[in-house]
Amino acid sequence: MAAFDIRKQNVQTSDPFNPLLTLQTGEVTSNGFEINIGGEVLPGWNLTGGYAYVNAFVSQDTTSIVNNKIPNVPPNQFTLWSTYELQEGAAKGLGFGLGLFYIDNRYGDLDNSFILPSYFRTDAALYYRRDNWRVQLNFENLFDVNYIKNATFDYRLALDPGRPFSVSGTFRIDF
Repeated sequence: MAAFDIRKQNVQTSDPFNPLLTLQTGEVTSNGFEINIGGEVLPGWNLTGGYAYVNAFVSQDTTSIVNNKIPNVPPNQFTLWSTYELQEGAAKGLGFGLGLFYIDNRYGDLDNSFILPSYFRTDAALYYRRDNWRVQLNFENLFDVNYIKNATFDYRLALDPGRPFSVSGTFRIDF
């Protein structure tokens, strides 16, 4: 668990009137808390969860953006990841995982003129490990949800979409 109150001066942000230029704001503040918990529920079954609340805003400036929210910073984020690995038998070492990720609405620019919508994404994993090696398949965005990851240059016409459904594989040997 962590609580924080961070203040930074002269942070560069995109100019709300020209996204190709940057401005230095007087001071930005980020405060909130984060809590993470994880452990083994039963032999082979692990759960990890987390929640974060972040209040990020311009706290001092000579322009009208004081108290505006910092772009691309969601006030609420939630994650839950669960894995289960078989402990006995011929399939010992075979594991499955499921991850849930929630990102709240957030402003897309420093002027707070538009909002990026919240999204909920589901990931999964299938793996097998034995001795010093492991093979794994990861399935990101399992239900192929369309979502906006962030706004580049704090500009409504430069939105970065989240990855569509994708599969990646890894093979690892530890020496």
